[in-house]
Amino acid sequence: MNDLVLFFKLGLGHVLDLQAYDHILFLLVLVVPYATKQWKELLGLISAFTIGHTLTLALATYGILNLKSNLIEFLIPLTIFVTALVNLFSGVKTKTGFQFKLFLTFAFGWIHGLGFSYYLQMLLSDTSSKMFPLIEFAIGIEAAQLIIAFIMLVVFVLVNKLLHVSKRDWTMVLSAIVIGVVIPMMQERWEPFLKSLLR
Repeated sequence: MNDLVLFFKLGLGHVLDLQAYDHILFLLVLVVPYATKQWKELLGLISAFTIGHTLTLALATYGILNLKSNLIEFLIPLTIFVTALVNLFSGVKTKTGFQFKLFLTFAFGWIHGLGFSYYLQMLLSDTSSKMFPLIEFAIGIEAAQLIIAFIMLVVFVLVNKLLHVSKRDWTMVLSAIVIGVVIPMMQERWEPFLKSLLR
């Protein structure tokens, strides 16, 4: 039981770790176009991301999937960049292309899952049953993502009430800021990414 609680906490920490803020940046641009009344769509996207994330963790943990870390290190900020770009082009039209966004979020979950898979592999190397720790880890991730989504929704309500900022402006400004943050990350990781592709 203690081990299961440990993996739940690891899932929480994996998302809420401010030093590894790429996950938080992705959630910011994923959540920002949505309002509280659209919680069902938002929950669907968050859960799709968690499922994709968990699938790659499981495949990597069982030795079925293995990609070079330099590839993943570049692809993670790329997923953030693409999601923010979608926001800039679609604004707050969250109903438009929702199925596409759902698929995209699921696919990006795969990439982010690989970013943590090596660490989790080491933790589970001496564990006979890997399935339950993986499930607990996934529940921790989902809980952390819901916490961030809730905070984001509350912050927008406050910003809207106090500063009269529209949802469209909020979405555009925050997405542009995140793009400004991830472009240097991609530039820094571009050369190792290319070398990994050419090997």
